[in-house]
Amino acid sequence: MLKPKDTWNWYYDKSDDALMLDLGEEMLFRVNLPKKLLVDCAFASNEFSVEDATSFQIFYEKTSRTSLSEPRRAELVLNCVAAKRFHVPVQPKSWFFDYQPERDGYEVEEGDFIHLQNQYGEGYFMVVECGENASLCVYIELDEFNLNGSKKLRFAEPIKVMHDRMLCANALFIENPVALVS
Repeated sequence: MLKPKDTWNWYYDKSDDALMLDLGEEMLFRVNLPKKLLVDCAFASNEFSVEDATSFQIFYEKTSRTSLSEPRRAELVLNCVAAKRFHVPVQPKSWFFDYQPERDGYEVEEGDFIHLQNQYGEGYFMVVECGENASLCVYIELDEFNLNGSKKLRFAEPIKVMHDRMLCANALFIENPVALVS
């Protein structure tokens, strides 16, 4: 299991044209965020902060009930942490998803699993940064998600979506205690 360390360091690799996380012991992680979606501070060296470690733990614990392999889970969690810290503020792209009229007062929280759907299919996402009316989410499935006839989301890619498109899917990823009665 991957555990955060205070020696981890974010940096932008110009030759790779990508944000990287140096995990030490000759291990590097390449973040999936394109250059145009990075805030300015992403182009300087940044320590893996206490806030990053906290986010890592939240996302790691939340993903424990998914069917992802340990390497894929680590990839998802590190991309979630990077998106939360380094993704530029963007407008929601809610037009890709169907409106959900019956949300039963669901209030979105960081780390929640949500269900989104459109005419091309449906999929599950994790909320990585909560806003008042929209949140930044990361796609958590291995198969691509069709946004429209030509655009697709791949595993661990972020998208910002209005809350009125989201259905809570936490129950699908939380182990419910079972009471045995005789």
